[in-house]
Amino acid sequence: MCGIVGYIGDRPAYPILMTGLKRLEYRGYDSAGVSLLDGDAKVYKCKGKVSDLEQHIGEQDTHGFLGIGHTRWATHGEPNNANAHPHQSQNGNFILIHNGIIENYSRLKERLIDRGYNFQSETDTEVLVNLIEYIYLKGKVSAETAVRLALRKVIGAYGLVIICTDEPDQLIAARKGSPLVIGVGKGEYFLASDATPIIEHTKSVVYLNDNDIAVIRKEELVLNTLENNHFTPKVQTIDFDIGEIDKGEFEHFMLKEIFEQPRSILDTFRGRVKDDKIYLGGLFEAMPRLENANRIIIIGCGTSWHAALVGEYLFEEFARISVEVEYASEFRYRSSVIHKDDIVIAISQSGETADTLAAIKKAREAGALVLGICNVVGSSIPRETSGGVYTHAGPEIGVASTKAFTAQVTVLTMIAMLLGKNRKSLSDQKYRNFIGELKKVPEKIEEILLLNDLFHRIASLYKDVNNFLYLGRGYSFPVALEGALKLKEISYIHAEGYPAAEMKHGPIALIDKKMPVVVIAPQDASYDKIVSNIQEVKARGGIVIAVVNQGDKTISKIADHVFEVPSTDLALTPLLTVIPLQLLSYHIAVLRGCNVDQPRNLAKSVTVE
Repeated sequence: MCGIVGYIGDRPAYPILMTGLKRLEYRGYDSAGVSLLDGDAKVYKCKGKVSDLEQHIGEQDTHGFLGIGHTRWATHGEPNNANAHPHQSQNGNFILIHNGIIENYSRLKERLIDRGYNFQSETDTEVLVNLIEYIYLKGKVSAETAVRLALRKVIGAYGLVIICTDEPDQLIAARKGSPLVIGVGKGEYFLASDATPIIEHTKSVVYLNDNDIAVIRKEELVLNTLENNHFTPKVQTIDFDIGEIDKGEFEHFMLKEIFEQPRSILDTFRGRVKDDKIYLGGLFEAMPRLENANRIIIIGCGTSWHAALVGEYLFEEFARISVEVEYASEFRYRSSVIHKDDIVIAISQSGETADTLAAIKKAREAGALVLGICNVVGSSIPRETSGGVYTHAGPEIGVASTKAFTAQVTVLTMIAMLLGKNRKSLSDQKYRNFIGELKKVPEKIEEILLLNDLFHRIASLYKDVNNFLYLGRGYSFPVALEGALKLKEISYIHAEGYPAAEMKHGPIALIDKKMPVVVIAPQDASYDKIVSNIQEVKARGGIVIAVVNQGDKTISKIADHVFEVPSTDLALTPLLTVIPLQLLSYHIAVLRGCNVDQPRNLAKSVTVE
């Protein structure tokens, strides 16, 4: 969840670290800090933003060709200067930055206190850096050995970058459960918690796996396991450009990413949909088991869970396979019944979601075939699964997911169509027709985006309300949930999504003239029932904002506001109807003065429990 950067080479480290921290601001954080080594070690840190850190450093010494930087999202200890990273050991031998949680830190801390250590912060990270130093001094071992021995005593998750002031020509990095990537340059190396700070310097990277330890010098990268087994680095190429992580002409990353959806959906099915057929190479080996599956379990968190719900409708309608959708956080701890012939599909934008990774492990141990849907090449979920499909949405910097959702739904749609075709539960004609409609989706989203001024105008009317209700039926129900989540995440307005038929079972008691009700109502078999739901809201003085198909004649007469979207096959409607909800949430949040790209208390990638 936090951000890590590191550099070693012949260039001044400070500008590289600060630019890298700014690239990582989207991950969510509450404090920031850097450490530079140039003879003496310098540590600067403070509560607040990276800009506050720059102001705090001011004209102080920033020389050094080796350094580390960090943005912290508080877990152990409140956001303040003392708890900010980097943390330095009591005797000054080690400086450390850390993503993750050390679960047994309290017991380790007690032992270190008994051995004369004092602590300046409330963090688990300070315990770890002092544990490394204690082993280093007592055992008279190398810094790398001290790190390895200390990590064997640790329970929890970590992504670490460490400076040893006695060995000033190297950085040490280690990973378990929290991502780390090393950028490979000419006579220099870069470290980060994801590739966004690295892309402007090099496209060659090494992704650390769990239990890897890296010793990094200007001209050398040495990789070992926690058990001290040496292995050769596998260098990969980053598949995006620096322009993809700039806002360009847009005020916010979120707005840019909403407007990128025609392209990101096209990129997701480009090369996979051709000659009226669907090709998913990442599922080639898994397809026989998929075709014969009796049950599919889809797991995810947040927006990915909503995409999974759309997938449930798709698989059951077109492939005629029973589907269960699970929150990864619940699935991993519940006494779930998992059969060896089950298929588990894990969905994650980042590929590093801690709960989803733990759920994958549980499913694999039970013998299920586990597949992944992920956006980040080289992340943990693709490495931990037996196959899957990348979404090709490109980097998503805004914390509130938009283009990742529609890319995930696009992948689920393709899988469901291919399964339906192969299982003979979908006719050849409908299969071809559906592919034809899928190809038209990017153009239809472009039409919706042309209405951006309308969404802004309606948002201005409701920016000061305290509650929203979102209703939908069938494929529109997951869209209602996603619309409510977007509004909550970025505007801090309370919002709930419900199946429209459930309104009478409780939520109708909340309806009055102060609470807008957003209804997703494309032309489908339940259209007349949705009309009845809208009339019930209006009869109680409620405000109705409806998302309907172009040319709607009924709801447009009774709703207070109408957003029209082009018609398409019912199963594809989530890709269109979610766009107005994203834009409505965005404009409400901006009008309320909220930090749209970095909402309070949220992080882009939840890599800890």
